[in-house]
Amino acid sequence: MGFGDAVKSVFSKYATFSGRARRSELWFWALFVALVAVALSILVNTTDGLTVDMTTMAISYGATYWIASLVNLALLLPGIAVTVRRLHDTDRSGFWWFIGLVPLAGPIVLLVFTVQDGTPGDNRFGTSPKAVAAPVPAAV
Repeated sequence: MGFGDAVKSVFSKYATFSGRARRSELWFWALFVALVAVALSILVNTTDGLTVDMTTMAISYGATYWIASLVNLALLLPGIAVTVRRLHDTDRSGFWWFIGLVPLAGPIVLLVFTVQDGTPGDNRFGTSPKAVAAPVPAAV
């Protein structure tokens, strides 16, 4: 699964917590979110979307700050969903996602779970995403 296919797949399953997801789908999604975050950061910083008056310590939020916040909020749910589907691919319950909220060790455990290879064949969460047949080329 390539970068574009992975992003398209995650958006098409925006809030789908059932099924399984390949490693490439999760990590290409993570790359997409990181690139969007960098672009939004640059936008907010170059347009004074967030300014702090150092004499009064007053913070003012511009329009680009709120736009960036809404985009980040919109990307949160599909990120959780693809992580849950990735955990399903390793034959773990989606509730393991909450281990990432435990300080220090939690994110490391979640990372280890998500980088492991999925269970081969079917498991209790569905068929293996690797087993999906490749598209048949059209006859000439």
